[in-house]
Amino acid sequence: MLKIKEAIIVEGKYDKMRLSALFDTLIIETGGFRIFKGPEKRRLINEIAEKRGIIILTDSDAAGFVIRNHIKGITKPQNVKHAFIPQKKGKEKRKSSPSKEGLLGVEGISDDIIINAVLSSGATVCDNAEPIHNNDHITKMFFYELGLAGKPDSAERRKILLKHLDLPTYMSSNAMVEALDILYTKNDLIDIYNRLFYKN
Repeated sequence: MLKIKEAIIVEGKYDKMRLSALFDTLIIETGGFRIFKGPEKRRLINEIAEKRGIIILTDSDAAGFVIRNHIKGITKPQNVKHAFIPQKKGKEKRKSSPSKEGLLGVEGISDDIIINAVLSSGATVCDNAEPIHNNDHITKMFFYELGLAGKPDSAERRKILLKHLDLPTYMSSNAMVEALDILYTKNDLIDIYNRLFYKN
């Protein structure tokens, strides 16, 4: 598994599952065209692009390029790298029929091609001992200590916090941990949490 600095943006959950087995980094799915209707997701992508850069890896069909161009348009050029997969005819195993254009998506391309595409984009490969940022990491244990996990009202508190931070409220707790670890330090999050839930 390759550890890289940049977050990778993909279209769907199957793409995300596939890349999670290949790369040690934050992987964000756009939900396909849902990115056009979700200002919180666009803000999240933009903030992560500012913090550590992003690599866009969409399908090689027309829809993939529409999504790629949209993300490119909402982020600064210096924060974005592009990874491209070849246009290969075929059908993903889980699907009963090929896509409209008859092309394999990211989930259907071989590991070697995906890894080569990401590395060719200029991805920053990290040594396992090299931290991506200097602050203490935000973890699931930290979430538990704050009360954002393991308590009866944890799910509701996570939703309130996400809404306050203008982030997608449907994020899973794991995705939330990954995103907040990039965007905030532990001290920042403690301050925000205390102001939000322990107002005087």
